[in-house]
Amino acid sequence: MSTATATLSHTAALSRLGHALGDPTRAGILLALREAPAYPSDLADRLAVSRQVMSNQLACLRGCGLVEALSEGRRTAYRLADEHLAPALDELLRVVLFVEPDCCDGPGCVCA
Repeated sequence: MSTATATLSHTAALSRLGHALGDPTRAGILLALREAPAYPSDLADRLAVSRQVMSNQLACLRGCGLVEALSEGRRTAYRLADEHLAPALDELLRVVLFVEPDCCDGPGCVCA
């Protein structure tokens, strides 16, 4: 297995990802968008936050380059900006289960 040499650009990009995942709402948005694009109002309802909070968090994720807006007439949906993000987030969930095995141990757990 080869590993790429990390440059300052790589370090900055990884830091942006860490910043995005450092907030529970932003992490929830990214995890939700693994499944399919979604509208901000649906994401707000799913994550139990206000529309304003959702707007702010989506703007942050767009600024980090992790999500992109899809104009659909008068509505805008959001999706992950790159196809590599969904499997990477899946892998991070596996790491979380290794670090914190009790976070999801019931029969309904869909993290693993």
